[in-house]
Amino acid sequence: MTPKNMNVKASFLYFLKPIFWGVIIAFIIIYGTKLSSVLIDLSEDDTVASYSEAVKKASPSVVNIYSQQYLDSSIDNKQHLQPTGLGSGIIIDSRGYILTNFHVIAKADQILIALQDGRLFTASVVGSDIVTDLAVLKIAGDKLPVIPQNPLYQPQVGDIVLAIGNPYNLGQTITQGIISATGRNGMSSSGRQDFLQTDAAINEGNSGGALINSRGELVGINTSEFYSNNQNSSSGISFAIPYQLSQRVMESLIAHGRVIRGSLGIVAENLDPLIARLWGLKAQNSIIIKKVHESGPAALAGVEVNDILLKIDGIAFDTLIAAMDKVAEIKPGTKTRLTLLRKGKQIEVEVVIGELSSIE
Repeated sequence: MTPKNMNVKASFLYFLKPIFWGVIIAFIIIYGTKLSSVLIDLSEDDTVASYSEAVKKASPSVVNIYSQQYLDSSIDNKQHLQPTGLGSGIIIDSRGYILTNFHVIAKADQILIALQDGRLFTASVVGSDIVTDLAVLKIAGDKLPVIPQNPLYQPQVGDIVLAIGNPYNLGQTITQGIISATGRNGMSSSGRQDFLQTDAAINEGNSGGALINSRGELVGINTSEFYSNNQNSSSGISFAIPYQLSQRVMESLIAHGRVIRGSLGIVAENLDPLIARLWGLKAQNSIIIKKVHESGPAALAGVEVNDILLKIDGIAFDTLIAAMDKVAEIKPGTKTRLTLLRKGKQIEVEVVIGELSSIE
């Protein structure tokens, strides 16, 4: 290449370079702006994971409950109403029925209900049930918010749940967790009741509040935290009364003012499968009768101590809880067939179900 040609090429490249960079810069400006716009649009369209819709559906129906008692005054030696208790409740019916824990209102002379919309009511007690620690209250009001309910929903371990209540009177608070276990028993005074276990925090004042699922539907009634003997903290273990159980109790309280339960008049316990094998029994995962109440339904039918309860009306039950729940649902006065194993021999007896008047 001649020096002349080299000079021409150099001159060409000299003029071409600013054109090249100009095109590059223009490309960045034009398409970079469009890319930023696309990213902004994506950011705005992106849905944030949230349970706000569930909370919006359920929270208006969760109320604050303030219990008051007549107590002696140190000023004038007269009794005056004074605040003594704090809890939560759930408006379960548009007629004004509120479901809460019995222990929230157990000693109350006056019950005040505060709605989230600012309304304040005085409530009357429709009925209460110590066995399940449930009570039904009633207020008179218009356009009351009712919590969403789904009788077909069956809680499963791992379901996300939200606890709504008024802990420590801080105001309505939402805590989140999962259902850790179902069918927990031995936590109530009767030892018969099944609970839902959750790690959603349930603190003082949350009792009687709602445990809901991610659709805002009622799952259970918050009732207590679990404390070990050596700890003051609950370690993320709390309990709720299942919705299905609370619904049955509520309906009975509204209809009768109390819960009518069937009774066999026995004290029983689950039969250990190992013991069953050691005794040479055919029955395993069954129930052994430890006490028969004198003149009770079972005693009158000839049931004896150490009989093994195999079936009730032809239905077998794996646990004492399930069997006693079945008996409790039978109307008093109903004839019921019990299948028993006595000294290795299977027999059947007919029992007239009585009414439970005390915790078996």
